Amino acid sequence: MPKTSSIEKLAKLMKFTDIFKKDNDYNEKNIVGVSAFTVMVLFSAVDIFTGYFGKDLVVHEYIYDSFVYLTLGSFGITETGKIFSQKAVDKPQD
Repeated sequence: MPKTSSIEKLAKLMKFTDIFKKDNDYNEKNIVGVSAFTVMVLFSAVDIFTGYFGKDLVVHEYIYDSFVYLTLGSFGITETGKIFSQKAVDKPQD
């Protein structure tokens, strides 16, 4: 298995930092939504794992709810934007 050079590692890091540039091809709302969904899935997996061993994972409800709202909000904004931009394209100009 070939080793990755430091230049290749730097190139991968540069691609990650492209997310934060003003002119990028990434949808930041989707990145936030996927990140929040990942945290919810990890929380659920850890809760099931600790529950199996008889331990209670204590996380305040408002913290978990904030991730739910963040996930739903970010994907909802994206879909709403797609719907309204499609209507603007379909609308004939006089």
